Amino acid sequence: MSVWLVTGAGGMLAGDVLARLAADGIEAVAAGRADLDITDPDSVRAVMAQHRPAVVVNCAAWTNVDGAEEQEEAALAVNGTGPRFLAEACKESGAVLLQVSTDYVFAGDGTEPYAENAPTGPRSAYGRTKLAGERAVLEILPETGHVVRTAWLYGAGGPNFVRTMIKLEGIKDTLDVVDDQRGQPTWTVDLADRLVRLGRGALEGTVKAGVHHGTSSGETTWFGFTREIFRLLGTDPERVRPTTSAAFVRPAPRPSYSVLGHEGWQQTGIEPIRDWREALAEAFTGLVEAERGIASTGE
Repeated sequence: MSVWLVTGAGGMLAGDVLARLAADGIEAVAAGRADLDITDPDSVRAVMAQHRPAVVVNCAAWTNVDGAEEQEEAALAVNGTGPRFLAEACKESGAVLLQVSTDYVFAGDGTEPYAENAPTGPRSAYGRTKLAGERAVLEILPETGHVVRTAWLYGAGGPNFVRTMIKLEGIKDTLDVVDDQRGQPTWTVDLADRLVRLGRGALEGTVKAGVHHGTSSGETTWFGFTREIFRLLGTDPERVRPTTSAAFVRPAPRPSYSVLGHEGWQQTGIEPIRDWREALAEAFTGLVEAERGIASTGE
């Protein structure tokens, strides 16, 4: 039985990857920050030697987009150098590496979905550091390295936009939400499914190394996304009002267009992730329970 190593095990996505592996009967090692420091090559080598995984799913990342603007070197250590160390260790052992990346590697000013091979051009420190990680993996592991870009992630296992909107719906009469940024809300359960299927395909030799886009089908804005959340809550979507990005100035520039194309999946034999509305509807009960359960216990 092949062993899988999942880094960043305390995070929202990693939790769903581990749950999916368990459901499939696949032995997995959950490596949190205390177990594995991907910025330390000695730590990486030691964990790889101990567990000898056939597949490594790297969910460890610096995710503070605004914080990366002021601490780019620290973000680069996690998002760029860490994946390089993992890739080098995977090359030595022959393991497959699945590197989770982001839409922020693109300029974010497109008008049609970004293809997997579209030119990159990050406009934020976060995007630059994630692109460095992509390049390291693809350079070191041309045959066994897989980059999976995702965006607008939500899930029951951690703080995210959907859970925040569920909370705010209960305490705000109205909400102003930006309507000039387009993207693809993506459930971590759906992404975890594709990561596991990619890894299995890589081991079986049916999936070639390269870049994959792990986002939901369809597209919307944060405003449209919030209105759908309110509709599923059974409240009036008119309580959500459109505004522009100018109303929420942040240290890091946000992409105005984060829609990713999915044609690359045709070469894998794996279908793209379903429409974002369908996924949100299925996920919603668990999201409400996760958010309101935490709120009720005061945790």
